[in-house]
Amino acid sequence: MNRRELLELIEEGENIQCEFKRHFTTPQKIAKEMIAFANTKGGYLIFGVDDDREVIGVDSEKSESEMIKDAAENYCEPPLIYSIDFIEVYGKEIVVATIPESESKPHRIQDYQNELDINKAVVIVRVNDKSVQASKEMVRILRANTADLALKKYTIGQVEKMVFEYLGKYERISVKELSNLVNISERRASRTLVKMVRANLLLIHTKDNGEEFFTAFA
Repeated sequence: MNRRELLELIEEGENIQCEFKRHFTTPQKIAKEMIAFANTKGGYLIFGVDDDREVIGVDSEKSESEMIKDAAENYCEPPLIYSIDFIEVYGKEIVVATIPESESKPHRIQDYQNELDINKAVVIVRVNDKSVQASKEMVRILRANTADLALKKYTIGQVEKMVFEYLGKYERISVKELSNLVNISERRASRTLVKMVRANLLLIHTKDNGEEFFTAFA
C-alpha cells in the first residue's frame, strides 16, 4: 500500500473492509478485528487514525508490528495471513495491517481446542463498519463453503415449501420464526435454513447487532 491509497481509505472512512484504531490495545482485541476481516471479504486495520479520520500516528512501529504478529499467530485459530505497511502521513507514522479474505474459514478466537466447537467457538465476522460474533448458522455456512460442500441435490420438502410461502409474504425469515411457523425445534429450524443456503435457495444476512435472517436467493 502506498501513501495515496492510504489517504483514500482514510477519506472513505470505516466500512466493511476498513477499521481505524487510534492506538494499540491488546492482542485479543486486535485478533477479533483481524478474524472478522479474514472471515468476510478481507480488509485493512489502520493504526494511528481516530474514528473521525483524524491522523494521530503511532508511538512505535516495532512494538505495534510485534503485537500484530502476536495477535495473528497466537490469538487466532487457525493463524492468519497478513501483511504490514508503515506509511508516513502528515509527518506521523501510520501502521496498516492488510488481512486477505481467508481460504480457511471460519477463523475463531484462540480457544486451544483441537476441533471447532460450534457451541463455544467465538467466530467474528464483519458487518458494515462493525465486527460482530457470528451465529451458529453463519459458522456452519462458513465451514461448508470452505470445504466446498454445496448441496447440489437437495430435496424440497414441506418445511421448505412453507419457508418460501412465508418469504412470499414477509420477505425475510429467522430461525425462531421458522421454529414457530412449523412447530419444530430451533435446532432443526437452524439446520433447515443452513441447508437451504448451502443449496443456493436462500441468502443469509447479519444485522449490526449480530442477529441474522434469511431471504430468498435473488
